[in-house]
Amino acid sequence: MLGEGRPLKTIADLLGHRSLETTRIYTKVDLRRLRTVPLPWPEEALP
Repeated sequence: MLGEGRPLKTIADLLGHRSLETTRIYTKVDLRRLRTVPLPWPEEALP
């Protein structure tokens, strides 16, 4: 949502956070760990 330009306050309200500082915790991205999430493309998964 932040990447789409939504204000942090809007995201905080949606998540039910009372403090923007709580929401800021979720805006940090660990790229190293994020790289482990994607699945292979279907054609790469074929034997």
